[in-house]
Formats: sequence, structure tokens, C-alpha cells
Amino acid sequence: MEHPRVFDEPDAALDRLRAVCLALPEAVEVLAWGRPTFRAGKKIFVTAGASMDRPHSLVFKPDPEERRALVQDARFFIPPYFGPAGWLALDFDSPRTDWVELAELVETSYRQVALKRQLVQLDRWRAPGALGGSK
Repeated sequence: MEHPRVFDEPDAALDRLRAVCLALPEAVEVLAWGRPTFRAGKKIFVTAGASMDRPHSLVFKPDPEERRALVQDARFFIPPYFGPAGWLALDFDSPRTDWVELAELVETSYRQVALKRQLVQLDRWRAPGALGGSK
């Protein structure tokens, strides 16, 4: 059974999310369940679209310590399927979306699943004075 596509292209909000995800070392996009998934190696770190009713939502794997605080914030919700494994979701189609915060959530999720060599690349890129690094 083929899943219906959740997004119609072009989609400006999805394109912006895509740019954030694909900026990470060796990140790739794979269509699964009718939605874009972003992977580090073979492991998913972001899925776009928690459900057909909420297509413009970021499904991500939070840091376990941060998760406790995030679930107290009304903007975050527990997505179907991924939720029981500790994943959370956040809508990203609002003009009030904080894209800096969203990028931090994406990076944290990536760090939960990335291979060691990918983390080394990311940390080099993030190092003060490194090309593109700002942290």
C-alpha cells in the first residue's frame, strides 16, 4: 500500500525545514510514509508531518533531559507512532515560528542518532572560528 503524499511541492515552509536538515553533515532526505524524512546514515532524525491533519510539523528526537521541559510547553505535542519512543513534534508553518529554536531542535535530534564521524564533522564545523561555525 502506497501512502498518500503529505506535501504538495513547492512548499516554502518545507523548503526552509529541508535547508536546515540538509545542512548537517551527510544528512539525506528519504521519502517514507508519504512524508520527507531526514536521516544521518540510516537513522531518522527528523520527519516532516506528524499526521495528515498536521503536515507542517517537525517530528524530532529531543535530548532526554530537555524533553521534560519541552512537554510542559503547549507548542509541543506527542506525535503518533514516534511519540511512545520519546519523540516530540512542533508545528512550523506559523509566521511566529522561531527558526533558530527549530534549528537547535533539529541539531539536537541529529546528535541523538548520528554516527561518531558525523558528530566529529559537526563539531568541527561548529568550532569557534571554523568556516560556518558560530558557536
